[in-house]
Amino acid sequence: MGPASVIRPLTDALGLSDFAMNYYELDPGESFAYGLHAHEKQEEVFYVQEGTATFETLEGDVEVDAGELVRFGPGEYQRGTNRGEGRVVALAMGAPQDAGETEILRECEDCGDRTSQTLELTEGKDAILTICEECGGETGRFT
Repeated sequence: MGPASVIRPLTDALGLSDFAMNYYELDPGESFAYGLHAHEKQEEVFYVQEGTATFETLEGDVEVDAGELVRFGPGEYQRGTNRGEGRVVALAMGAPQDAGETEILRECEDCGDRTSQTLELTEGKDAILTICEECGGETGRFT
């Protein structure tokens, strides 16, 4: 369950102690994250191996093509998505491993604004929900 078709955590498999690493495959419309987000302590680098990932930031969109990297510092908001027609394959690397608090922002129709979100597992454990912290409304469902 999550925002991408394929997410493979590599941190433990590689015995990494100082940074985190994940492998992603994004089908069209999929994302690396549940929403625009920032990590309190963690610096992130994405290496796009195939396709083009578009990263939404507070300063505007950034396109990252195959063979390119992009870096986000602690506290920088970003969300990478596949807006193309083909698949995006990428590695996400972050240091330190402990990202600290992560704030997720998503559009909430009930509030009429982008709001902070929490993640919840459904009662049947078949989906992850994004929930608006202001009104308690569901803003996304990931299976």
